[in-house]
Amino acid sequence: MRIAVNARLLLKDKLEGIGWFAHQILSRMVRNHPEHQFIFFFDRPWDDEFIFGDNVEPVLLKPQARHPFLYYIWTENALPRALKKYKADVYFSPDMLGCLHTKVPVVFTIHDLAYKHYPQYMDRLHRWHYGRFMPRFAKKATKIIAVSEFTKQDIIKRLHVPAEKIEVIYNGVHKAYQPLPYSETEAIRNKYTDGQEFFLFTGALHPRKNIINLLKAFVYFKRRQRSPIKLVIVGRMAWQFEEIEKARRLMPFKDDVVWTGYMGVEELAKLTASAYALVYPSLFEGFGIPILEAMTCGVPVIVSDSSSMPEVAGNAGLLVNPNQPEDIAGKMMAIYKDETLRNHLINNALAQKNKFNWDKSAEKLWQILAEVAKK
Repeated sequence: MRIAVNARLLLKDKLEGIGWFAHQILSRMVRNHPEHQFIFFFDRPWDDEFIFGDNVEPVLLKPQARHPFLYYIWTENALPRALKKYKADVYFSPDMLGCLHTKVPVVFTIHDLAYKHYPQYMDRLHRWHYGRFMPRFAKKATKIIAVSEFTKQDIIKRLHVPAEKIEVIYNGVHKAYQPLPYSETEAIRNKYTDGQEFFLFTGALHPRKNIINLLKAFVYFKRRQRSPIKLVIVGRMAWQFEEIEKARRLMPFKDDVVWTGYMGVEELAKLTASAYALVYPSLFEGFGIPILEAMTCGVPVIVSDSSSMPEVAGNAGLLVNPNQPEDIAGKMMAIYKDETLRNHLINNALAQKNKFNWDKSAEKLWQILAEVAKK
C-alpha cells in the first residue's frame, strides 16, 4: 500500500499541537508497517528527523502553504498532481487541509471548529478559507478523524456530516512527560521561580487561550492569599497578542509571573512535572493536549467547563467558567488550601491518563487507512 501524507507541519523546533499529533501518529505507523510505502509531502525543505524509516519517501511540493491563497494552490494544484504521479492508494492529512480535486480517497483530520465558535479571534482570510473550504473538505473526504467526541458531535451539528463518516482518535502524550522525583522538581523551581511553587499555563498565546482572564484570576488569588506562589506562562506570542502584552506590563504582581516563550518538549515536560497545578482556562479546545500532559506527570488540572476539556480532564480536574476570573481564582485557592483535594485529583489524573495512548491511536488510524484504501 502507498500512503501519501500531508507532512507540512513537521517543522524542526516548531512542533505544537497539530504538529505533535502528526509526529506521534506518523512515526508509529511508519515503524509498525515497514512493508508499506509512505510518501511525505512537505511544503519546504524537510529535516531528516522526520523521515521515520527507510519506507518514507520525502517529496517537496511548492509553494509553501502558509497563507489561505497558497493553501488552495498547494491542496488543489500541486497535491492532486503529486497524488497521481506517486500512485497513492490513500491520502492522509493530519491537519485541517483536505483535497477536493483528486480521485484518491482522502482521510483528513479536524482538530476543532474554532472558526465557527470564535470567528472574531481569526483573521479575515483564514476565516474565509475555513468557512468556504471546510464543509467541502468534509463532504469530499472518505473518512474524517476527530480528536474528541466533542469535536465529532460539533462536526455532525455544524458541518452536517453523517456520524458514520467520523472516527474519534484521541491525542496521546509524549514519552518525556512523567512524574519527577522531588530533587528534580526542586531544581526546576530554583531555575525558573526562585524556588517557589508555581501554577502553570502552556500553549500558543492568542485571545482564545484566555490569558487575560488567567492574569486577572492570578491577581485576585494573590490579593486573597498573600502567597509567594508564582505563575509560569509557556508559549510563543501567536496572533492578536497586543492586549496580552499590555496586561503583562500593567498588571499588579507582574514580578510573580514568569514568561518563558516557546520551550522544547524535554524542558517543558520537566517544567510541567514540577508545577503545583496546571491552570488552563481556554475558551475553546478540540482536545487540549496540555491537560493530558499535566495529568501524565501527576499534576492536578484546573480547566474550562466548555468544549472538549471536561471530556479530557474527566474527574481529575476542577472545572471553571472561563469568562469569570473570580471562579478561576476560587478554584486556584481551593486547590492551594486543600492538600487532600489536590492529592485526590492527582490520583484521579494518573488513572484518567490511561484512556489516551498514542500507540492505540496510531493503530486505529492505520486500520482506517487500510480499510479506505481497500475499498
